[in-house]
Amino acid sequence: MEDSAGHALGTRVTVRLRELRFDAGSLSLNLIATLGRRPVSPVERLHGVERLRSWCAGVGLLLRDEDATPRTVESLHALRAAAYDITTAVLHGRRPNPDSVELVNRRAQVEPPAPRLSLSASGLHVDERRAHLSADALQSLIARDLVALLGDPARRSRLRECDSETCRMIYLDTGRGRPRRWCSMQRCGNSAKAARHRRRAAGVPGNSDGT
Repeated sequence: MEDSAGHALGTRVTVRLRELRFDAGSLSLNLIATLGRRPVSPVERLHGVERLRSWCAGVGLLLRDEDATPRTVESLHALRAAAYDITTAVLHGRRPNPDSVELVNRRAQVEPPAPRLSLSASGLHVDERRAHLSADALQSLIARDLVALLGDPARRSRLRECDSETCRMIYLDTGRGRPRRWCSMQRCGNSAKAARHRRRAAGVPGNSDGT
């Protein structure tokens, strides 16, 4: 059941829930994470030009001023939906929508900016992403990141979906120990522990909640 705002009853859309996430483990997964709480009660985190600029800054990219537009936001939403469809298909062993695959391949065809060497106070490093990007080049980097991620068996095997039923964020588990259950221990992990403690105190079973 939903309330008048379209959110599932029993959930609260807080400021923290609307925060952009940059901890998914790759550029394309960080884009997917701009829509939170899939599929229970989606929370849009990438809305408007200012949020677009903030997201680009958060992933270390610069967008040309003329491409910081609502149209670019809409294009990223479309790419995000396709990337999510393909990634969840891999996670759950199903066939992705052919239109999703075609969209990602089409966006990846645009030539990305060439890598370049840069000198800084700390020495020489490769600077691949600091040039101001067009909207097409930005989407090419994201699409190519997804292709590279899913094309690498080792990295693909580390794809996870947060165990929290009200999060389900997709992330890359880079730990060396046992598989990580939560997108973040500080967020969903701690929320689940608190929920278990409340259930034990009340003497009743139940599912974990998250953020």
